[in-house]
Amino acid sequence: MSQRLAGLLLAACALPAVAASTSLPVPNAGQTALRIEGSNTLGARLVPALVQGLMQQQGLQSIKVEELSQGSRITGLTAANQPVPVEVISEGSGSGFTALSQSRAQLAASSRPIKDSEMQLLANAGDMQSAQAEKVVALDGVAVIVHPNNPIAQLSTEQLAAAFAGEVQTWEQLGASGGPIKIMALDQLSGTFDTFNSGVLSPLGKQVSANAQRFSSHVTLAENVVREPSAIGFVGLPFVGASKAVAIADGNADALKPQNELVATEDYPLSRRLYFYVQPGESNAWAKALIEFAQSPAGQQLVAANGFVSQEVRTLQVPVETQMPESYKQLASQAKRLTVTFRFKEGQAKLDSKAQQDVQRIADFIKANGKANKAVALVGFSDAKEDAARAELVSKLRAMAVRRELGKAGIMPRDVQGLGQAMPVASNDVESGRIRNRRVEVWVY
Repeated sequence: MSQRLAGLLLAACALPAVAASTSLPVPNAGQTALRIEGSNTLGARLVPALVQGLMQQQGLQSIKVEELSQGSRITGLTAANQPVPVEVISEGSGSGFTALSQSRAQLAASSRPIKDSEMQLLANAGDMQSAQAEKVVALDGVAVIVHPNNPIAQLSTEQLAAAFAGEVQTWEQLGASGGPIKIMALDQLSGTFDTFNSGVLSPLGKQVSANAQRFSSHVTLAENVVREPSAIGFVGLPFVGASKAVAIADGNADALKPQNELVATEDYPLSRRLYFYVQPGESNAWAKALIEFAQSPAGQQLVAANGFVSQEVRTLQVPVETQMPESYKQLASQAKRLTVTFRFKEGQAKLDSKAQQDVQRIADFIKANGKANKAVALVGFSDAKEDAARAELVSKLRAMAVRRELGKAGIMPRDVQGLGQAMPVASNDVESGRIRNRRVEVWVY
């Protein structure tokens, strides 16, 4: 067993023991209980750990992990010594949707949202963006990494685009030292590459330089950055290792590092959601159980243990700053912000699949912490509009939409306000930035 897989087994085995009997069906000899295909980001560590956690919850024993050429097989034994194998194949997010369409897998793991072309591929299955199909299991940040001795502390998205496109060729052009920049990038099958491309390169009409060294593995890329003083690359947050992650400034927003709290609020410019996708009519009981386990407190503990950011609701103390609107200053001095942020598509106040789950998480948090009704404040923001009054109205309407859903869960906020286009956290020049600015923050007194 490799050191990596052994570590995953130990992480899963840290969960509480349960009775040795499974309520899920045992597959026939020679068959798998479940097959998951897709993201290398998820498949390298997190999915095997979640599978082991579910198996342990189900009372399976002697759980072992075998490496496959493109993934792993996790097998547990029932009390009657019957094997229950689950296969995890990690060839990139796009491969998961192909596997679903070909009935080769029951779950797709993806480090990015499903694309229009993939929804068309699965059109007969139903709405793949519905709450029944699209399941957020973790949060992550795409970290831009350099050699640990590189003096550079932060870069703008414009500088990143120019560097990865090969237009800026030396570190001296970026205000540092180190000579020619050596570009390292994940390959085109990677959902992490898609996130970097859509957040950095594509908005400025650029592509990764043909001279870039390409990798299929986050771990291998990060190891090469550590060995090469002039390198720059990008990986998922759990894979930074001994390299150095730089802060990123998007537009006029402050430069932010890929810290857990900034990924949790999705304010970090390259924060992203990690998904399981399942066809709405899927009957595989193990697929349904794994989704439920992944989103449970026990599953989210494994998310954090494997280096990702869990969806557990936490509070953040936000320092008061002079440029804040007066009402926001007052809020920051009296209350704490929750790590849950609601975000919206252009022209919409509809809550997406993650937001629907987050409403219940917030309600559970408020009740568990003995907070009475009227302890919650909602603050809406908009992306930039030509009409500032319209931006304020839209931001208030989105906050009202969140209040309505919280009310259904038994939580009545004491204050709802819309601050329009104030306090952008990202550039308003591109859609990936505008969607981060179209947000509703949740605060508790």
